Amino acid sequence: KTFPFAIAMEMVHTFSLIHDDLPGIDNDDYRRGKLTNHKKYNEATAILAGDSLLNYAYNLIINDIINNGDNENKKLRAFKEFSCGIDRMIAGEYVDTEYEGKEISSQYLEYMHENKTGALIKASVRIGAILANASDDDIEKLTVYAEKIGLAFQIKDDILSEIGDAKELGKPVGNDKARGKCTYVTKYGLDAAQKMLEQLTNEAVEIAKTYNEKGEFLKNLAIYIETRNK
Repeated sequence: KTFPFAIAMEMVHTFSLIHDDLPGIDNDDYRRGKLTNHKKYNEATAILAGDSLLNYAYNLIINDIINNGDNENKKLRAFKEFSCGIDRMIAGEYVDTEYEGKEISSQYLEYMHENKTGALIKASVRIGAILANASDDDIEKLTVYAEKIGLAFQIKDDILSEIGDAKELGKPVGNDKARGKCTYVTKYGLDAAQKMLEQLTNEAVEIAKTYNEKGEFLKNLAIYIETRNK
């Protein structure tokens, strides 16, 4: 049930990374220890590769709905979550680029982080819950969980960009500061960012625990996000 949506989401994720690395956005030379798409090929190829991944992701889901029409309403509801998640991701990326080198309010910083990365995480969790016929109450509970790990993921990224190991990360450290990027570290300081990360993780873990053994993966995912080094 979930594979077409999961594959489509990873296509969108990859599209977002290719475009995020472009000279007009983050202008990064490396991703996962390898040359970024526009560096290995050229800028036009990177733009078109990202566009193609995004478009084909939609085709994949549409084909699934057409060819495997059981629970069509559930799949259409999941499809809406998918599309809205992409929309929110783009909105968050816009705020990131617009406020580069500028002072940002706490409200806009949280909005940017919740959407830029968190939107895809939230959409993934909600899509999985919808396709698994979860109750509305469970979908809402899992949405809160997803929002917390989504924000935690981006705060951890901010921290790793400040003190991470470039070799382990597969990309340069310190780029955010050099470009005047708005991050939780630049806004609140490293110690405060780490405390926020810890609090969000603990809150997500508590939600996961309410599902007992069924929530074990969700609990471990939240902990992984907090402790990861890349």
